[in-house]
Amino acid sequence: MDDSFSRRGFLKNATLAMAPAVLPALGANSRLRIGWIGAGARGYHCMNQLYLGSGPLVEVTAVCDTYQGWLNRAVSRVQSMGKNTPKTYVDYRDLLADSNVDAVVVSTPEHLHFSMTLAAIQARKHIYVEKPLAHTIEEGAALVKAAEAASVVVQVGTQNRSNKLYLRAREMYQNGDIGEVHYVRAFWYRNFPDRSGIPAAWRYVIPEDAAPNNTDWERFLGPAPKRPWDKRRYYQWRNYWDYSGGISTDLLVHQTDISNFVLGKTVPVACMASGGIYQWGPPDDREVPDTLSAIYEYPDRFHLNYSCFFGNEQFGYGEEFMGYEGTIMVYNRQDLHFYPEKFGGRAPAKVKARPEVHLNYLKDFNQQDSTADHFKNWIQAIRGEAKAITPARAGQVAAIPGHLATLSYRKGKKILWDPKAEQYRFT
Repeated sequence: MDDSFSRRGFLKNATLAMAPAVLPALGANSRLRIGWIGAGARGYHCMNQLYLGSGPLVEVTAVCDTYQGWLNRAVSRVQSMGKNTPKTYVDYRDLLADSNVDAVVVSTPEHLHFSMTLAAIQARKHIYVEKPLAHTIEEGAALVKAAEAASVVVQVGTQNRSNKLYLRAREMYQNGDIGEVHYVRAFWYRNFPDRSGIPAAWRYVIPEDAAPNNTDWERFLGPAPKRPWDKRRYYQWRNYWDYSGGISTDLLVHQTDISNFVLGKTVPVACMASGGIYQWGPPDDREVPDTLSAIYEYPDRFHLNYSCFFGNEQFGYGEEFMGYEGTIMVYNRQDLHFYPEKFGGRAPAKVKARPEVHLNYLKDFNQQDSTADHFKNWIQAIRGEAKAITPARAGQVAAIPGHLATLSYRKGKKILWDPKAEQYRFT
């Protein structure tokens, strides 16, 4: 990958993207022509969700991947679900030059998000980019400026915002059902081998035919440090700092973002993170922790306590919004529980009158995967029928807590964030 898309050149390239956009107008009956960049496990799942939720509104006209196996599989998926045969590319810049592409989906490793998203903005394409928006705070800030100057529709893949349980939780909070909220506890616990056969945390099964002749290692590395071919790093990239922020940016970001969304918060002003590689250490050569805790302080008397562990799944996944008058708990993105406070049997009448609530996203909302609705919102925004629920700026706000946790963990110090200056420092 040439140096014009490296981290060293990102500010220069971001400036080039500031010109007003000239974007194709979609008629009421037009189908959005989508180019797909990254067709691995997450990209393949997202493609399925796009078709399930918005099939009549889209046509995937091009797919791009640096592993031939994923590329072939994506073509088959388009043929079976979209009933057309897309063009194929190994270099994403060739896809962006395709005049039959109106918008792109970027579902690649985290370290490539910046260069690909910026190039898509410069090519005047609408963009759906998986979270986090970028690999660093600085890259994310540059993308926000470029996206807003170009007026493209960007949707960042924090799909919890499209989950109807969280939309209901937000409504309940705004209605005052749980009163003042100064504390949220969020957690995500996993164990392995998991149901899909992954033997250890993020040790995805490597295709049997994986080899340098069918995997473009140089294009995968992109702006990352140059290294010899390593199939573990390519197919299990979330374990290495060069390509991932680990728990902080893959998992934590979802939960700090949705806490912000439900409660109307923005970014914390301080973070202290700690943890380590406790469960999946040597001979495993992973670099990112499998155990992480992060404490966040917000400017308006609000505290968020986050924890993640890859050695026990008893408590699963959840956020607990603890208000003075009640509690909203969302577990495993599937169930919402509301309980009014008891006040030792002396609850005020207005609190006592509130019934307990249990909602299931499949039973009560007929929603199986909010990713489908997140894509649909993006498409509606492009068509002028809605606003993107996670535009670039919201995606950057979502990513900042994750980056702060990574920085704090790696430095072993508390980190402070200045939202006005958009700068951090350690203390």
